[in-house]
Amino acid sequence: MEIYSAIQALVTQALSVQLINIEDEIYTRNQILSLLALNDFPEEVKLDIDLDIPGLLDVIVNFAVKKGIVDDLQAEKEILSAKIMNVFLPRPSDVNKEFYEKYSKDPAEATNYFYKLSRNSNYIQTKSIAKNINYVTETPFGELDITINLSKPEKDPRQIARERELKIPSTKYPKCLLCIENEGYAGRINHPARSNHRIIPIELSEEPWFFQYSPYVYYNEHSIILSGEHRDMKIDRGTFQRLLEFVEKFPHYFIGSNADLPIVGGSILSHDHYQAGNYEFAMAKAVDDYTFSLSNYPSIQASVIKWPMSVIRLRGKDKEELVDASNVILEKWINYNDPEVNIIAYTNETRHNTITPIARKRNGQYEVDLVLRNNRTSEEYPLGIFHPHQDVHHIKKENIGLIEVMGLAVLPARLATELVEIEKFLLGMPHQVKDYHMQWAKEIKEQYGASITSDTVKDILKKEVGFKFLKCLEDAGVFKRDEVGQKAFKRFIEQL
Repeated sequence: MEIYSAIQALVTQALSVQLINIEDEIYTRNQILSLLALNDFPEEVKLDIDLDIPGLLDVIVNFAVKKGIVDDLQAEKEILSAKIMNVFLPRPSDVNKEFYEKYSKDPAEATNYFYKLSRNSNYIQTKSIAKNINYVTETPFGELDITINLSKPEKDPRQIARERELKIPSTKYPKCLLCIENEGYAGRINHPARSNHRIIPIELSEEPWFFQYSPYVYYNEHSIILSGEHRDMKIDRGTFQRLLEFVEKFPHYFIGSNADLPIVGGSILSHDHYQAGNYEFAMAKAVDDYTFSLSNYPSIQASVIKWPMSVIRLRGKDKEELVDASNVILEKWINYNDPEVNIIAYTNETRHNTITPIARKRNGQYEVDLVLRNNRTSEEYPLGIFHPHQDVHHIKKENIGLIEVMGLAVLPARLATELVEIEKFLLGMPHQVKDYHMQWAKEIKEQYGASITSDTVKDILKKEVGFKFLKCLEDAGVFKRDEVGQKAFKRFIEQL
């Protein structure tokens, strides 16, 4: 009887969060019965299961595993879970109609509706996200956000074996994880389930773009804005135009783009897209180090901000002027060389300089942050001269993408257990500290000495992880925050 209680509880939960109306109750319940190969439903069902939607889905999917409806593989369970939640969702056209009806009154009302829908439908993986370890570290540059990412499950070795066994043919549909063809796609063992996925069409620069939320949100209303065309990431004048158009349409959101080159770019460079959301990162709160003028754009306020990376901030009310000024800086930077600080624009035909741009509206003005990037490598720094260096790889070795640039560290799941062993070491207990952490652990013990106690050790370690992330950002800065680096930064600005 537990399965029937779980199904009815899920339907009741869907009613309570207004995924469906009372007239939909029997229909949706029957659809779920069909997915579970059940042909009847008892007249009386006890609603004694006190679980939320993700918890109820776990009960139902586990029943399907026991009955052999799906294999006990994460991919197959997620496919079934998405199909079940799709039963409760409107068609895309109805979602879009509701969104734009609310948008006509208030853009924030529209995004609130869509975010709530994406959470309640379990497209946003709230249960998995809750596993993440999150805190902030106070630094000279403000409070940096630290996340140890436990939300994305590692691939099950059995699933890898199953993929080999099935010899799934390569397919170009959908072309990638960001393509619009993912909307409603059931998924397969080597492609995530998207039955319960909905996207909102928006027009940017007279092109079809689409708005969706990230399944594994790293900050409030973490959203993806993606091109309707499957094309490579590119930072150009059109990028600035689209970013500013977006914040004009959604003034309560920021929007930014990963850079368009390897090492300094994001994890997906094959599909043009941006990231947005309703969140204020530490970088957005950064104050001006100093201001300067752009002679061709007298109405624009320009500054270098106090941030570990090299950031030019432009403010103004004229959107087109900001687009033009941003593009001038991009074009100047793309070809800029300063060997004294290791900045070389090209190696033969290979370009190294690009920009990570971020846009927002604040105090009645547009703001554009232009983060200068360079992806050159060397014998000393084979992963990147302006990339986290070897001394921080034990904490973070991955790219510094848009989210990190703005001050949010996404750190590997392994740290959750590895930091516990370092705590034991610091407290003089038996431990299994990884070799790659040992030098750092010894330095912390020497620095804090007797102040390390069972009451303080966690906070000390959190602080030191935060400062390791700060070092990652400093490594990624093209103009270092020392006398040589800042003089070099001013040389670049003088050429604008």
